[in-house]
Amino acid sequence: MTRQQRRHNMGGLIYFALMFTLGAYFTFAAVQGDYGVFRRVEIRAEASGLAVERDKLAVQLAEMQNLTHRLSDDYLDMDLLDERARDVLGYMRADEIVIR
Repeated sequence: MTRQQRRHNMGGLIYFALMFTLGAYFTFAAVQGDYGVFRRVEIRAEASGLAVERDKLAVQLAEMQNLTHRLSDDYLDMDLLDERARDVLGYMRADEIVIR
C-alpha cells in the first residue's frame, strides 16, 4: 500500500510543478512579453513622443505653406521676395554696407 500511496503523492507533486511552471510562464509573458504591460507602457511613451513630433511638423508645414502662398503668382509679397533673394543669392543694394 505504501507504494501506491507514494505514486499518488508523486503525481500530485508533478501536477503542482507543471501548473506552477505554466502559471509562472504566463505571468512572465503578461508582464514582459511582446504584448505585455511593459511593452504597452513603452508604446504609449513612443506614441506621445511621435504626437509631439507630428505637432511640430504641422507647424513647420503651415509656415512653409504660408511662405509658398506669399511667393506664388497670385499673391506676391515683394518684401519676402527681396529677403529670399538676399539670403539665397547673396544680393544687396548699392547703398548698403556689409559688415562681416
